[in-house]
Amino acid sequence: MSERAEVCNSSGVPLVESNSTSFPCPICGTHIGRSPICRNQGVTYVCTDCDFTGP
Repeated sequence: MSERAEVCNSSGVPLVESNSTSFPCPICGTHIGRSPICRNQGVTYVCTDCDFTGP
C-alpha cells in the first residue's frame, strides 16, 4: 500500500495540484485520490481494492 494516491480514483487525473487530496479508504485503508475538480463536483469514487463507494 502506498503512502499517497498518485491519480484521482474518479477521473484518473494525476494528483499534482495543491488542492488534490489522498486519504485512506474507511473500509480497507487503501489510499483514495481525489482531484479538486471531482471533489468540488461531488463525483463518486470507488475504492480499487474493496469497491467502497463515496461521494
